Amino acid sequence: MRQLRQKGFVVILAVMAIAVIGMAMFALAGIANTMQFQSNNAYLNACERNLLSSGLVWARQNIQNKAGKNFNKTIQLDVSRMDIRASALDVTISVQSDKEAEVRVNTSCSRGRQTLKGSGKYRIEL
Repeated sequence: MRQLRQKGFVVILAVMAIAVIGMAMFALAGIANTMQFQSNNAYLNACERNLLSSGLVWARQNIQNKAGKNFNKTIQLDVSRMDIRASALDVTISVQSDKEAEVRVNTSCSRGRQTLKGSGKYRIEL
């Protein structure tokens, strides 16, 4: 009696193993992209909070120093020392009364294809 050769069965198993590995790699690539998006989003939120707090501190210091030349003008602050790539910070101070000033802070920061822009009005006591 002749023995049957099983080379075809081994090839089918190898092709199935490659297909399973390919599907696993596809799923892992999707998960990695999601993780990268979420980590970039967390980084951009932290950068926005840093820019916002820097803008508010700058505005408070200028209000306390009575730097009237900066009032009712949009000032673009230099944020290069913060080492946040593709970021911008604009601050506008307007005095509402003798005891309050309104500060408008516009922030923008980018990482990869994501850009996070923020804007807000805040009241600071004089």
